[in-house]
Amino acid sequence: MRKLLFLSVSMLLPSLMTAQTLPRKDFDLQILIDEIVAVQDDDLNYEELYENLVQLLSNPADLNLITAEQLRSLYILNESQIQSLINYREETGRFISVFELQAIQGFSKETFQRLTQFVTVIDPAIGINRSLLNRILNEKNNYLLLRYDRTLEEKKGYREETSPGSRYAGSPDRLYTRFRTSRPGDFSVGFTAEKDAGETLSWNPNKKQYGADFLSFHAQVLNKGLIKNLIVGDFQAQFGQGLILGSAFGIGKNAEAITTIRRANIGFMPYTSLYEAGYFRGGALSYSVTNRITLHSMFSSRWRDGNAVQDSTFEFSSVSSLTYTGLHRTQSEIEKRSTLHEQNMAGVFNYRYKSIDAGAIIHRTLFNLPLKRTPTLYNQYYFQGKQNTNVSLFLNYTYRNFAFFSEAAKTIGEGMGVTAGIMGSLTPSFDVSLYFRKYDRDFQTFYSNALSESSTPQNESGIYWGWKYQLNKKYSFSGYFDLFKFSWLRYRSYTPSQGNEWLFRFNYKPSKNVYMFIQAREESKVRNLSTDTNLYLTAQGVKRNYWINVDYVITNHLSFKTRAQFSSYRFGDSTTGGMVILQDVTWALGKISISGRYALFDTDDYDNRLYVYERDVWLAFSFPAYYGVGIRNYLLLQYSVSKKVDLWFRWAHVRYTDRDIIGSGSEAIDGNTRNDLKLQARIRL
Repeated sequence: MRKLLFLSVSMLLPSLMTAQTLPRKDFDLQILIDEIVAVQDDDLNYEELYENLVQLLSNPADLNLITAEQLRSLYILNESQIQSLINYREETGRFISVFELQAIQGFSKETFQRLTQFVTVIDPAIGINRSLLNRILNEKNNYLLLRYDRTLEEKKGYREETSPGSRYAGSPDRLYTRFRTSRPGDFSVGFTAEKDAGETLSWNPNKKQYGADFLSFHAQVLNKGLIKNLIVGDFQAQFGQGLILGSAFGIGKNAEAITTIRRANIGFMPYTSLYEAGYFRGGALSYSVTNRITLHSMFSSRWRDGNAVQDSTFEFSSVSSLTYTGLHRTQSEIEKRSTLHEQNMAGVFNYRYKSIDAGAIIHRTLFNLPLKRTPTLYNQYYFQGKQNTNVSLFLNYTYRNFAFFSEAAKTIGEGMGVTAGIMGSLTPSFDVSLYFRKYDRDFQTFYSNALSESSTPQNESGIYWGWKYQLNKKYSFSGYFDLFKFSWLRYRSYTPSQGNEWLFRFNYKPSKNVYMFIQAREESKVRNLSTDTNLYLTAQGVKRNYWINVDYVITNHLSFKTRAQFSSYRFGDSTTGGMVILQDVTWALGKISISGRYALFDTDDYDNRLYVYERDVWLAFSFPAYYGVGIRNYLLLQYSVSKKVDLWFRWAHVRYTDRDIIGSGSEAIDGNTRNDLKLQARIRL
């Protein structure tokens, strides 16, 4: 039966290939990003999330090894489709080709096209007689990335007349190098080096700098007998629902509305991002005790940036706050570099049997200096001290087309955090999700990515309802409503408060060459009023955003995107607004691809800033905030010199009509224009 099925699919390949693009690595993520990052003014690290998705594109997972949790982390399949894929593999055996996905019940043509960008089928006989070292040295899935970018205009921080404390120590050039070689389900080895603009290339062991300002390395092996995963170097961890161990695979509220609220329990992963605060450095091990029980453990030891406080002997006695920018350009930024040593230890017990995925987590963080925050009205329940320990229990259960997921965590000696949800398909066309969360004001964790209105899961309770309805192949709707409450004071909100947020999106795809969506979103929450008295008065602020977008393909080589975004913000007695209108053009022929944008923007203030995704060089992410009044353009050129060498050139230009100085402080540029240049080469060895 299986051979007949594969023969049938194979006979259809010629006709299928004429109607669709074969899987390729340089897949355009723009439409997917528009869905999963629909709301861009949250305090999330979108660059790290985007980079993880691009890494999955460059290192597709083996369909015969990928787990349900890994499938969930792609945000492409609903629960019904995930179960159909797993059941198909269990019933028919190993996949022979990715084209078999078209034979799975519930997989549309669009779903197939998207999923095939992230998965592959690897012949297990390839390299079976080679040693691990030989497989690494002979692996064709590798790349060396070289990137250079800088702002052409001179910033105040580079001028000789700038005061020494505000002057940048290094050049305005940003340099970036990365190498990675990997084989899905087998190994991954890589390193990253970066110098930000204004930083120096120097050898300074006292500040833990050895050449480039940021260095990262990892070596990973997978599925070696009872050792399911072993990583040495830099890594990230994603367990349970991310209440105490979460990585960059967490996404906030968005137009996708269903799958992104759940965190995938995918364990340890290599860290390859440039975000210098969200990773572990040391070793991680996943060991399979039995077919049902896996033990995970990790140890991390690294230096963190922070505002160190000196005692009377000029020795560091405490740290008042942690810094997360990763920038070390001025004297004050350099002084904050590597001032605090942090150790992390964690153990995870994971039990999996059929539809049950359950476990327990313990995670402890130790600092060599106590963290003593500068007291404010709102931060009285933030972490203080030298050590923090969290424990949690998680339970995920799948029944037919529905998935239940939950985690309950406790900070030892402090508060709790609880999250639980359910999502699934009521009908083949109608998906729903329900999500509850409650985080005590003294629940304290440093590595969480659980869904929350605030940037960290603390001092918050809420309930979220999401839905998605596919009327037919042309029309679909999605949206969510979130009601939240804060029992204690917050930054810029010095009173207990509550708020709500909703989003509605209408998608229309009349043909394979045209895609349209209209989206509306409103958020209402309390913020401090500016007054001349000693009283802290608050008012409800209401922000509204509207999107109108059309993507259309003219020919196989030419496509366009037209978009208009609008915003308004009502606070107290005033209402302000903003808008951006843009036109994108993409032309590709043979080895050359050219993309460009022309955008007009006009916003009254920073509360009405508008985020719009911009195409960038491979593995780079551009999501600038458009605010003020002006024009923004960019041009992106990609040229494939050969099968092993690709080159990128990007130029971005902005001209303001409402100012004569761009930026402030050391970043200030005299004039109303700014030009950014970026060059990149990718070499496959």
